[in-house]
Amino acid sequence: MTIRSLNNAFDSHRVGASRPARPAQFTDGLEARLGGGLNPEVLTDMSHDTAHALLSKVHETSDHELVHRVLTIVDEEGIDILAELWSRSPSNTLPGILWRLYILRLWMCQQKQNLVHFWRLGEPTAGVASAITGINEYPTAQDITETADSILSGAFTGDFAVALERSYTFIMVVSFGIEYQVRLLERHAELSSQYDEQQRAHRMMTHLRETNQRLLMTAHAFHKGALLWTCGKLE
Repeated sequence: MTIRSLNNAFDSHRVGASRPARPAQFTDGLEARLGGGLNPEVLTDMSHDTAHALLSKVHETSDHELVHRVLTIVDEEGIDILAELWSRSPSNTLPGILWRLYILRLWMCQQKQNLVHFWRLGEPTAGVASAITGINEYPTAQDITETADSILSGAFTGDFAVALERSYTFIMVVSFGIEYQVRLLERHAELSSQYDEQQRAHRMMTHLRETNQRLLMTAHAFHKGALLWTCGKLE
């Protein structure tokens, strides 16, 4: 289990995606406009405009190829163009939530083996989580990847609020698993007579706690986003 890589969860400048070979073209001339620099007000307007336009376009289309391109844009183009547009947007806005959904998918695919471990630790305490997320008590790495895809796909082609609640539930189960792992490490450190082992356990606990703080913030952003969307207030 690689704790250090988990500690980078939802850190926008360390998501680990390769730089794109070419920028994704949301609008004509966007590359040049971004390259020249934009003032914050213009960038805010652009982030909201692109988020609403993209979501509306995919919701209304029957073009499966277009849907696939939107869902896999990070795989094909890299994270940079989305980061330029949406990463500075608050979590209670549509571009901010879309940014977090894309990062969630990327993170789940990159960390699927670790997430299998934490899901299995956290799921028994999470009640109806399996029913909400579509993941059983003993998922495989492939199950995590498929869930990541289905959450993002559901946001664009299904009920947006449901996709956000699935995201919230998934992260909360992982959080429960991390908390359980921390308790195991605490017990290990107490029982160990080796100083090096104790220090290693404490370093791992620190990384896990830092990760969990970020995950909980993101989970609650998804939950709030679902409520705002349902009320028609996620702009």
